[in-house]
Amino acid sequence: MYPRRLLFVLILVASCVSLAAARDLALVANKSNTVNAMTVPDLARFCKGEVNRWPDGKPVTFVMRAPSVPEMRIVLEKIYGMSESEVTGLIVTANHGRGNHPAIIIATSDEDLINRVASLPGAIGLVDVYSINSSVAVIKIAGKGPFEPGYLLHGN
Repeated sequence: MYPRRLLFVLILVASCVSLAAARDLALVANKSNTVNAMTVPDLARFCKGEVNRWPDGKPVTFVMRAPSVPEMRIVLEKIYGMSESEVTGLIVTANHGRGNHPAIIIATSDEDLINRVASLPGAIGLVDVYSINSSVAVIKIAGKGPFEPGYLLHGN
């Protein structure tokens, strides 16, 4: 009886841990940005630092949490299609020679990410949907917002 109960508790704990890491993310932008929707391929290009400027000439900066953070797993899988170490290497490569205006910035928290996007014209970032505030604008991905069915970055 005891091993069965222990197994049940372990399964319950494991499922709670995986659900805690599976958060819904939203693409947010600096309020001066005029883009309100983005395709998945375009988002991948921005996330990889392949786009330097917006059509209006503003420099692009992508702000994200560290690839090692559990909630970034969905981004590594669905946007980058790379492992954590590959994305870390990509960030170094994308920022090489761009000391005054990095292509990709790593934020230490969701609050830090929101503050950086809000303060950098041309910045976009991926953040937990429950961290969004009025200082940033939400951008639709593939025509869908964060709470719509079929949204790309739905964590569960």
